[in-house]
Amino acid sequence: MRDMLEQPDQPLILLVDDTAENLQLMSELLFDHYRLKVATSGENALRIAAGSVAPDLILLDIMMPGMDGYEVCRQLKTDPQTANIPVIFLTAKSDEADEQKGFDLGAVDYFTKPISPALILSRINAHLQLKLNADFQRDRNEYLELAVRRRTRELEQLQQVTIETLANLAAMRDNPRGNHLARVERFMRVLAKALVRQQPGLEDEMSEEAIERLGKSALLHGIGKLVLPDRLLLAPQQALDDDLRLLHQHTEAGRAALEAAEAKLGSQITFLTDAKHIVYSQHEHWDGSGYPQGLRGVQIPLSARLMALVDAYEDLTSRHPYRQVVSHAQATAQITNSSGHIFDPSVVLAFIEVSDEFASIALELADDAEAIRYELQRLNDSLGEPIELGLPQSDPSALK
Repeated sequence: MRDMLEQPDQPLILLVDDTAENLQLMSELLFDHYRLKVATSGENALRIAAGSVAPDLILLDIMMPGMDGYEVCRQLKTDPQTANIPVIFLTAKSDEADEQKGFDLGAVDYFTKPISPALILSRINAHLQLKLNADFQRDRNEYLELAVRRRTRELEQLQQVTIETLANLAAMRDNPRGNHLARVERFMRVLAKALVRQQPGLEDEMSEEAIERLGKSALLHGIGKLVLPDRLLLAPQQALDDDLRLLHQHTEAGRAALEAAEAKLGSQITFLTDAKHIVYSQHEHWDGSGYPQGLRGVQIPLSARLMALVDAYEDLTSRHPYRQVVSHAQATAQITNSSGHIFDPSVVLAFIEVSDEFASIALELADDAEAIRYELQRLNDSLGEPIELGLPQSDPSALK
């Protein structure tokens, strides 16, 4: 007989029997066709099957001391590591009920002794071919799933780069040296998670992935500002008349820019849906007094309702060269007093739950003096004349 090491590409069969004569008989029958391993107990069979080199098929006796073949089969089929190994019972138990029990436990075939060598070789070969086909299909499916996950990650990375690129472009019109976008993204995620905790019915709509995407979408809230002149964008005073109408148009410009991007791709892009809602509807008020459509209540997209509160807190507590920072307590009071008027009451309740976290984020990501000087210089340039505005003092306690 050939040495077993000379047969590395042949299927591996595990023979399980407590009788040496039976093992010898089956080994002589199978050795020229397959690689073999033997086990003389159920416990050893389970250990070998779960080893680093799993058998391709198991020939299993039923009547063994200790753990019988039925129990071995049951444990093999309940372990994900060995569940796909075909099991053939080879036993002296010929009762029909015994055979049915074997099949019920997951065996693929059942032979009673004495065996027909030609028949068992034929059936072993057939089951090995079925396993090979099943393994190929399973490996193919795993490969396809892996390819899909890889492609999904690539698309997610592309989406993230797209959003951040557009957001950074918009930030060039605002203050690219500040931490405005970083604060807004963090605020949005914290607020959305708090809302879901308070309203579990939103879990399907606001999954972890959706909240992650919402945080990225919030980065685009200011993209419409690209159409605004510096004298209006940076002006410290309230816009009036024609300037106010121009200011209101930036929501339409922002939405149009995102829709134009979708049009070039020829289909609606899911990851831009929240961004479009935020850009177009973030200035709507809960009582219908906002713009551009005068939506009220739940007519306003949820993402825009969240953004309205985030933007208000950000505007109140971030540092500007022309006014002092509003304290966290003052900002919280103003937002709370506007519940049911400007803001969705349920969003305000979520904010109250995480207001301390908002304060921590605002403090951690506060703009430094260099960012404020840059904004002041841009304001000077936009007005065409120097203005005397002192930098507010940096007081970390102001956000507490």
